Amino acid sequence: MKVLLVHSGNSVPDSSHYTFVNQQGNALEKQGVQVFYYAVCGKGANGYFKSLSGLKKVIREYDVDIVHAHYGLCGALAVMQRKVPVVITFHNGETLTRTGKVLSSIASWFCAHRIFVAQHIHDKLFRTPRRYDILPCGIELDQLSLIEKEVALSNMGLPQDCPNILFGGSFSNLRKNYALAKQALDILPNKVNLIEMKGYNSKEVNLLYCACDMLLLPTKSEGSPQVVKEAMACNCPVVATRVADIPELLSGVDNCYVTSFDASEIADCIAKVLESGKRSNGRQKVVSMGLDNTVVAKKLVTIYEHILSEKEPK
Repeated sequence: MKVLLVHSGNSVPDSSHYTFVNQQGNALEKQGVQVFYYAVCGKGANGYFKSLSGLKKVIREYDVDIVHAHYGLCGALAVMQRKVPVVITFHNGETLTRTGKVLSSIASWFCAHRIFVAQHIHDKLFRTPRRYDILPCGIELDQLSLIEKEVALSNMGLPQDCPNILFGGSFSNLRKNYALAKQALDILPNKVNLIEMKGYNSKEVNLLYCACDMLLLPTKSEGSPQVVKEAMACNCPVVATRVADIPELLSGVDNCYVTSFDASEIADCIAKVLESGKRSNGRQKVVSMGLDNTVVAKKLVTIYEHILSEKEPK
């Protein structure tokens, strides 16, 4: 089976290389799928649709069986070719503008199967077909090790005389809400070291999750945040705002808190985590929810096989 993964090639804060798409592709290859990639470069709907000829060329060149597009605009582009069936995974960005909602909703009617990384994304679109799956993107569980805190602190050169808090994104990404994080931290009586998650490779990120006392994510909007799942996989406590599927992810996980956008409430939850000095049991929850990329890839293969079986002549 040959699958073409279509994703945006435009740089955006915190995910300029769309690492999760490559990770999903690697997991699919381990299931015996031949995976190819096509990055769409262009701004707005017109910029995307100018890539149609290039997409058709790649589909012919690799003779792919299925196109799997990530995000609604890529999906809207992908369904404009009618040669092979299209699967669309809808995330969150496509629901933030009316144009994105309209194009994504239309694309959902012309694709062979639709996947939403969380239920709230489906609910934000206009009327869509009933046949869909809720399937969050998985994480590389085998690459997220549980490392002793002292070892991780030493390897990352972090201070050991004050709490280290990992901020779940770039300070400049307004959606991640650094301003609210700073407001909450200013309420705390003691100094903390807030670390911007930017410019680290995957091994360093693993060390940060294990070294830091907690992950702080006062985000305004998300799909199904990878950073929360990864922190959970390292048993790193999480304090995050009540958006997307974060309440579901953190439900029943020790030493983790879901908050409103009130700085005082966030500060109070941060203080509780720091006072406890304990880790979470998030890795257990990640496994139980089937959020490892291997599990997700197997579900995707089942979807692909079903689509291809329907396409075969009776």
